[in-house]
Amino acid sequence: MTKILYFARMRQIIGKGEEDIAIPGEVKTVSMLIDFLKGRDESYAAAFADPRIIRAAIDQAHAPLDTPIAGAREIAFFPPVTGG
Repeated sequence: MTKILYFARMRQIIGKGEEDIAIPGEVKTVSMLIDFLKGRDESYAAAFADPRIIRAAIDQAHAPLDTPIAGAREIAFFPPVTGG
């Protein structure tokens, strides 16, 4: 099981901040995980509708969408961070 975390707008749309998921073996990258999650139901599809604006972190380190997820204990998804 891998802990998946959702932040900000994604958390609101999906309706939860975290969950433990058994990721199928054929899901090998962050991008593939997004596609897998989008297929779960309408709320996930809405939250992940535009992958260009989704940021990810694997075990608390920023990760591009083509990053392999093998061995990840935690994967977080969040919208772009803005400063001020």
